Amino acid sequence: MPLPETDSAWPPPQMVKPLATMAMDDAWYSGDRDRIRKAHQPNTETTSTGRRLRFWERPRRLDTPDHSLHVPLAADIATTSADLLFSEPPTLTVETKETQARLDELAEAGGLANTLLEAGEVSAALRGAYLRVTWNADLAKRALLTTHHADTAVPEWQMGILKSVTFWREVSADGVRVLRHLELHEIGAIRHALYEGTSTNVGRPVPLTEHPETADLVDSLTPDGDGQTILTGIDRLTAAYVRNMGPDRQDRRSNLGRSDFQGVHGMFHALDETWTSWMRDIRLAKARLIVPNGYLTGEGPGLGASFDLDREVWQAVNASPTSGEGITENQFLIRVDEHQRTAEAIVRQAVKLAGYSAQSFGMDGDAAVTATEVVARERKSMITRDKKARYWAPELANMLEVQLLLDRQLGFSKVTPERPKIEFGDSVSEDPKSTAETIELLARGQAISTEAKVRMRSPDLDDTAVREETDRILKETGQLVADPTMTGAEGPGAPGFGQGGDEEAD
Repeated sequence: MPLPETDSAWPPPQMVKPLATMAMDDAWYSGDRDRIRKAHQPNTETTSTGRRLRFWERPRRLDTPDHSLHVPLAADIATTSADLLFSEPPTLTVETKETQARLDELAEAGGLANTLLEAGEVSAALRGAYLRVTWNADLAKRALLTTHHADTAVPEWQMGILKSVTFWREVSADGVRVLRHLELHEIGAIRHALYEGTSTNVGRPVPLTEHPETADLVDSLTPDGDGQTILTGIDRLTAAYVRNMGPDRQDRRSNLGRSDFQGVHGMFHALDETWTSWMRDIRLAKARLIVPNGYLTGEGPGLGASFDLDREVWQAVNASPTSGEGITENQFLIRVDEHQRTAEAIVRQAVKLAGYSAQSFGMDGDAAVTATEVVARERKSMITRDKKARYWAPELANMLEVQLLLDRQLGFSKVTPERPKIEFGDSVSEDPKSTAETIELLARGQAISTEAKVRMRSPDLDDTAVREETDRILKETGQLVADPTMTGAEGPGAPGFGQGGDEEAD
């Protein structure tokens, strides 16, 4: 994929429809009422169908207060998706000890756990996310693994495999003139360019030194190149795309995947309309007093009249005793139960369409007692989690290997790069009480060793830590002997020898 030609349309034509879909999903993900309403402005296509406009599609009257409410269910779905995948960081394993140590160091120093949480959340909202390997020797002496959002990238595919990708960002915009930094990742090279154009036109290339955010890239460019290229020195692409889920139901040929929000927008509209109606009932149900004109106190010419709610004694009102005039209370009922049951039904259906169980969103009472019961109750969420993990594992492993390759190529390390094995952590932790009860039952039946107890209690400990903890427990409980091979044996050195047994009698 070459960099765009001068004065070509931006974004490229093949990305116009996908980016429009992402912009709609991004508006819901943001939780901002104004952005949601702007994204749903009625157009000719919408109004010509004759269908009734959904809640946020209806034009707002500017002469009345805006009482519309938004429940950020879309953001909650995206966050839940990321939590199910990456609340426990994945385990990264390679064969070589030195490589393992460097991989752990890169993961910890670069905050890999947080990077994956961000990527997982944005991926759920915007159909996918990019993982990108880069570096900046002035900031860190290591290769960096970062995430890039799908709505600012132009990918090129070949047989369903990412061949190259152009990331872009607006470094300057004044309403007319837009400066865009384009970063093209190809196999073995990264190309940078700065374009001056408009909101719909990429414009013309200008020197990278035209803006301070791109000026420092000049020192990294290959001297004998085209003035835009950085050679990575490795025969690999330094970017990867992770689909949130596939396929895209609206365009099955697309390689971008689908958002968790696809097909759920109608439920989002209905939920916001329900909550807005509920709050309207509350506003209308405020107690109001209807009083005769004679009860009102004039505030002066042109200032109207008022009714003193704290006044205790009233003089006679010029009204017939049989006229029925007096203080009348007006207060409507609030349809709490109807609105609540409607909102809960909408949420259940929305999260079900997104691929999750209602229990994952705090519905249906308290959590189950054990992790096994939690998994059983949240089966649909766990299935979705496992499906997403299969999309993440190969791409994450590829980028971690590229990170190790680039780390060595740049001279930051000397370890042998390897492709790591990815093992996703448990999204539901075992209840400590349940674990303790299981260990106690196994110990009572003499069906578990002390080492196995330690591993069951603390599965995150490595072999060395397990052995050390096991030795401490055996020592404190008096079970540790000088020669472990003599445990359970008879004769000198065996436990209990010489303490009143037959041997002492002899």
